[in-house]
Amino acid sequence: MNRMDRLMAILIALQQGNQTAAGLAAKLEVSRRTILRDMQALSEMGIPLAAVSGPQGGYYLMEGYQLPPLQLNSREALCLLFALEGLTRYADTPFNSERWTVLDKIKAILPRETAETVHPMLDRLEVEVPKRKYTVPHLNELLDYASRNQWVSVFYQSMNHRRRLLIHPLRIYAANGFWYCDAYSQAHGEQRIFRIDRMSELRPEDPPEAGVSDGGRHQGKSDPQTVHIRAKLTYRGMLQVERDEHVGERIRAIGNEEWLADFHLPVSEWHWAVQLFYSLGTEAEVLEPEALRREVCTKAARLLAAYESDHT
Repeated sequence: MNRMDRLMAILIALQQGNQTAAGLAAKLEVSRRTILRDMQALSEMGIPLAAVSGPQGGYYLMEGYQLPPLQLNSREALCLLFALEGLTRYADTPFNSERWTVLDKIKAILPRETAETVHPMLDRLEVEVPKRKYTVPHLNELLDYASRNQWVSVFYQSMNHRRRLLIHPLRIYAANGFWYCDAYSQAHGEQRIFRIDRMSELRPEDPPEAGVSDGGRHQGKSDPQTVHIRAKLTYRGMLQVERDEHVGERIRAIGNEEWLADFHLPVSEWHWAVQLFYSLGTEAEVLEPEALRREVCTKAARLLAAYESDHT
């Protein structure tokens, strides 16, 4: 970032409120001394800066000062448009119409020279999002509840149950083409991840009477019991397992074209592990625990028996 871009970035940050020299230095990846020189330069340019000393102090803009309309350079425009284009890959978002209107507005205000630089790059840069046909009509409602720290009763359809759950939504995020809610579930007694398209009939509820605090965790609740899993992976197996946000970083190379997955898994996720290693087939071999090896073997034997019966 050159000096003029840095001065503009400082002004934009100051418009949001008090900023310390140390905070600006960390954000802009320069030294505190450089920030102090930049503040002096801004003051000499006639920018009405003021400073307050003390732990809660910092630099701020005098009341009434406003920056001129936002000017984006080509890299900033590319960054913003790329992020917005990623939202358009989802069938549903909390901002269905806004994602298109803001794209049009930004493209309309870009100088011709900037637009001619950005659009060819944008045509060759994209966020890979699997196409899903599921809609999430309750997404905005759930987002509102989460922002208000509100407990919610939802009707949820999982692979094994169709039932009403009392949850405390903690965060909402998009991944793999779906929208998820990370929430504490009273029925499960732990924090779980729920697919939002499987939710219906949302309604606000009062918090449970006792035993729940700290974002939905029970006071005095011990750590969940875990099981130690070790498995050898081929290159293809490694590529599939490393996509998982929980165990993907627990893989290491142990030889030529051979990797080891070594992690602890909550006992409540046992069936997930069985399905994972069963689906990997010959791309993985469970080393331990023995119980997991047996369950994967049993599942494979059932499939083999089903196919063999078709030929007898």
